[in-house]
This record gives sequence, C-alpha cells and structure tokens, in this order.
Amino acid sequence: MTAQKSLFDLTGETVLVTGSTRGIGAALAHGLATAGARVVVHGRNAEDAAAQAAHITAETGSPTDHASFDVADRDAIESSVADLVARIGPITGLVNNAGMQLRKPLLDLELEEWDLVLRTNVTSAFLVGTAVARGMLAEGRGSIVNICSIQSDLARPSIAPYTASKGALRNLTRAMTAEWAASGVRVNGIAPGYLDTDMTKALVDDPEFSAWVIGRTPAKRWGRPEDLVGAAVFLLAPASAFISGQVIFVDGGMSVVV
Repeated sequence: MTAQKSLFDLTGETVLVTGSTRGIGAALAHGLATAGARVVVHGRNAEDAAAQAAHITAETGSPTDHASFDVADRDAIESSVADLVARIGPITGLVNNAGMQLRKPLLDLELEEWDLVLRTNVTSAFLVGTAVARGMLAEGRGSIVNICSIQSDLARPSIAPYTASKGALRNLTRAMTAEWAASGVRVNGIAPGYLDTDMTKALVDDPEFSAWVIGRTPAKRWGRPEDLVGAAVFLLAPASAFISGQVIFVDGGMSVVV
C-alpha cells in the first residue's frame, strides 16, 4: 500500500453510523465499509439494521455489525454502546446521521413538533456523541462526523425546526472540538445540499421545486447520497488528522452563489 492510499484507508477502524438502514446513512455505511472500516449499522428497527448489515457484508466483504436503539433515549444509547464495545472493541469513528424533517409554517407549529425535530436532529448527536466520546477519550483517539445541512447556514420558509436544529448541530461540532481535540478526538461536519432521497421524494417529484433546485445549483443537478461518501472517508481517515471543528459543504456549489 502506498503512503497516499494509506491516508484514506479505514482498515482497523470501527465506525458507528446512526440512522443507516436507508438513504444517506446506508450510503455512508456502505462507502465506509468499502474503505475498510468495520461498520456498525444502526436503526430503530433491529430487523432492518440486521438486514442492511448483512447486505453491506455481502457486497463489500467487510465484517459489519448492527445496533438498534432510540437516539433520544440516553439509557438505551449508553447500554447499546457498552454492549458494542464489549463485543467488538473500541468504537473509533462515529457518524451522527439520524435525523428528520418537518415542513410546517412557524405559526402553525406545535411545541411537541418543534421538540421532536430538535431532539431527533441535535439532541441525538449530543447523546450518542458523548456516549461514544468517553471511550474515544480513554483511547486517546477518534473521529466524529456530524451530518449537518446546507440549512445549517441558510433558511427557507416552512422548515424552521430543521434549520434551527442543523444550525445548532454545526455549533455543537465546534463545541465538541473545543473540549475534545486536545485529547485526540476530532469532530467535523458534512453539510449536504439538496439530495435525492426518500425524505425529499415529494420535492424531487415536484417539477417547479426541482427546477428551482437545479437552477440554483451550479452543478445543475440534485445531489445523491453517494456524493457524501468521499467527504466522510476523508474526515474519518488519517488524511484529516489535523482537521477539527470544520464543516464541509457538499452541495454542488449552491451555498456560494446568489
């Protein structure tokens, strides 16, 4: 193996990817396994997580594990992380990907709806991140990647809870860096632009909105979940050893034009 290739080699790393039974998480889990990582697929449904793990192993040949817990339940998270470490050893990488969207005008939002989005998108990263970071800090190394969004910086009508949560996640990434970087734990983020996923299917199928996205994006297309894999491998690999607290926008250039 050449020195250049070794910079992006994840062999020997164990990476937990939350919300990875489908969509962005599934693409990231598959890509990280292809790069050599031992991936832990996560989902609330244990059967779905097990099936996705088996699929990744069959396609990549990489040993793949699975876990099932509610990302907003601290006790369940702590128990599951402890079980994983006991079974397969230290978790050296984490991708906080679990999230949700809710489209509704601010004045029509119920408090419970606001709380649900914030809890799913940012509190989960705090809970899973701190649970996994304790082991990383003890080992003196580790890398965490938070899946932010182009909405971490920008806003559109009807998605206020999502925008607020992703903005908070960007600053949580910075806060984690401020506290943990000196102990060898790096924390960065990836901010996707508009991706063609299950979550955005209604928007992709809307001719007017889809035309707006393509017209607003210099790359002139919707993104795909697979477009995020390279950034994730980079941020989890030795190539980014001196990078922490940063957010890489993977948006086809949308965030830099007016």
